[in-house]
Amino acid sequence: MSRTTSGISRRALLIGTATAAAALTVPTTAFAAARTPKVLVIGLDGTLLGRVKDADAPRLKALMAAGLTAPSSIYANPMAPTMSGPGWSTLITGVWPDKHNVKDNNFTGHKFAQYPDFLTRIETAKPALTTYAVSSWAPITDTVFSSKVDTRVSTPSAEYDTGTTSRAVAQLKSGNPDAVFVQLDNVDHAGHSYGAASQQYLDAIHGVDGQVGQLVDALKSRATYGNEDWLILVTADHGHTDAGGHGGSTWPERQTFMIAVGGTAAAGSTRHDVKMPDIAATALAHLGVAIDPAWSLDGRPIQQPTPDAFDSLRAQLTGPVDETGIGAGVVGFTHTPPSGWSVDNSAMGTGGVTEWRGWAFTTDEFWTRAERDQQRECNVRARNVFAVADGDEWSDKTVSGTYDSTLVSPDFPVTGGRPATLTYTTFYRQESPQKGEVLVSYDGGTPVSVKTYTADVPSRTETVALTVPTGVTRAKVRFRYTGGNNWFWTIDGVAITQS
Repeated sequence: MSRTTSGISRRALLIGTATAAAALTVPTTAFAAARTPKVLVIGLDGTLLGRVKDADAPRLKALMAAGLTAPSSIYANPMAPTMSGPGWSTLITGVWPDKHNVKDNNFTGHKFAQYPDFLTRIETAKPALTTYAVSSWAPITDTVFSSKVDTRVSTPSAEYDTGTTSRAVAQLKSGNPDAVFVQLDNVDHAGHSYGAASQQYLDAIHGVDGQVGQLVDALKSRATYGNEDWLILVTADHGHTDAGGHGGSTWPERQTFMIAVGGTAAAGSTRHDVKMPDIAATALAHLGVAIDPAWSLDGRPIQQPTPDAFDSLRAQLTGPVDETGIGAGVVGFTHTPPSGWSVDNSAMGTGGVTEWRGWAFTTDEFWTRAERDQQRECNVRARNVFAVADGDEWSDKTVSGTYDSTLVSPDFPVTGGRPATLTYTTFYRQESPQKGEVLVSYDGGTPVSVKTYTADVPSRTETVALTVPTGVTRAKVRFRYTGGNNWFWTIDGVAITQS
């Protein structure tokens, strides 16, 4: 099903006229210096990055060698099942399912008017740019992308990925698109029919690898390619189990990734702080579309990494000690805080599961494998390494006393007498008598409570207004968690800022 907006020929005429006029007044050297930013996003439905590495996939592996590879993970119920509807909606809108509200493949109650697709945002901000989307799975181009997109094509089922690829190749070769989205479906089909551990799944990856190669070759064959700054992003909406299927909370089902080539992506690099909504944000940033805070995007551009103290611990993470379900080869926890941080366990009970005795620093894989389906999978806004106080898991071995541990930040510089804002990413699941408390002290003074948690708080970024006393220069934050065999609290991305 194809939809092409009216006015494309008028747009081409305007662009052609403007280009001709510019050629009369601007020196030729100016054109050589300027490269036009363009974006190609390729979505490979149900594709596991680990199986790409196992497969005969030279073109995808060449992209990985030439750019950034970022393995990532997604949610599970109750936020949303690991299905295509929520997955593609998250990638394309740049927000998690608790915002776009797609919970299944029916899209009932979606909030695309409030959180539109990235091509629509491009059209709104820069209507002179040309946008194009083509998909083998029709709901993407029929429902997720809006009618503001210049061209939306849902490939007839008889043509499947072959038709999707040929249409995209023609557009890249002969058209003048600025932002292109392509979705290919056959790997997911093989996963459902044969399982991700099968040779047929590897064969499907080999097939789609050739189609990715066709798209990249078409892009590079453009007469204007030398004057264009193409950013290629490859991703997936979810993973698959070895036996086949997805929708549940297992680690393989929750897998996705980003491969980025072009722009600022360094060749052969790997990052662990990239998340699913970053696809949309990265595409927008490359095209020079300013991200308005009012959009409330969860994604952030890979071009603008945000340093975080906890992430510096990744090389120090170790494997499980008492936890038996995580897997011997999985590393992902430490009790050693980053430089400047500390953990006060002076009131902490004894015994319990070693990994969670007081505040720990961990990863999504390690923590969620400790115990599935208790909402740990919904900690989606934490990135890379984060801090967790988990009284529930700690109590899985005999304990004495209660859980009472405080995570203490280094001193943040502040200017006295000026308002400040404390921000951090958090996810808190409550069961009485558990409590989470945030306290702030200035210049070594008595800590004062600024936020208390005694009810469930979904994954979100908190902003706490601080009244900074006159004359002080330093602020320290404490996160105190008390309880026992209750639930948990996560903290990440802590910062204090002043305008």
